[in-house]
Order: sequence, then C-alpha cells, then structure tokens
Amino acid sequence: MKYIPKVEAPLATFLLRIPLSVMFLQQGLSKFPVDGAVADMWNLPYIVWWFVTYGEIGSAIGLIFGGVVGIIPWHKWFSEFYQAVTWNIGDLITRFSGITMTCVVTGVIWLMRPANLLDVIWGDYLHVSLYVGGLYFALRGNARYGV
Repeated sequence: MKYIPKVEAPLATFLLRIPLSVMFLQQGLSKFPVDGAVADMWNLPYIVWWFVTYGEIGSAIGLIFGGVVGIIPWHKWFSEFYQAVTWNIGDLITRFSGITMTCVVTGVIWLMRPANLLDVIWGDYLHVSLYVGGLYFALRGNARYGV
C-alpha cells in the first residue's frame, strides 16, 4: 500500500505563510498613500494609521523572510553556532510578525464594535482566520527539520 509522503514541517508551515502574507501585503499596500484624511474617516489618529499600514506590510515581508530563513539548509554552509544564530533570528522575525498581525487584526475587530464575541466568530470569519493565522506564527515560530 502506498502512502502519501509527508512534507517536512518547515516547508509545510511555509505554505501556510504564503496566503497569510499575501492578504496582509495586499491590505497594507491598499492603504497607500498613507493619508491623514483616511485616518480621520476611520476615527483614528494619523500615527495609528501609519503603524497599521507599515505593520501590515512589514509583518507580511517578515513572515515570508522568517520562513525562507527556516527552510534553507544552513548546515551546508555554516558551522553549528552560526546555524543556531541564523535559525533563531528567523524564528524571532516570524514570531514578531505574528504578534504584529494579531495586533492589527485585533484593532480591526475593535473598530467594528461588535455587540458580542459571537458576532465576530459567526460573522467575521475572514478576520478571525487572519487572527488565528497570526497567532499561530506568534506562538509557534519556525518549525525545525527533524523535530
């Protein structure tokens, strides 16, 4: 009986990063040029709008960059010390990007002013999915080979 081969964990989690990063990058780029009038329309200070825009773009790029660092076979080029340093930097970037994503989506959900939590869970599945994706990478970080 043939089995479906398992994909290594770093590659599998990298495939999760792609759609999540594309969504955040698209949302961040749609806010350009960063304008105070748009921030006023959402009843936000300009500095918050600026952080949201660049947070979305930066977290998308950071999530992809952290994943690329996690899937490259560093053992072929670096000593064990530099492998650990490189991998930990990628892990830190991944976790920070996930935290940024959850903060941005939390703000989006708060701006909608839902009546209760069930309204968010049942009616706003897109933002809940983005929140859970960001939370996953904030808590999990990069996956290692062979672990």
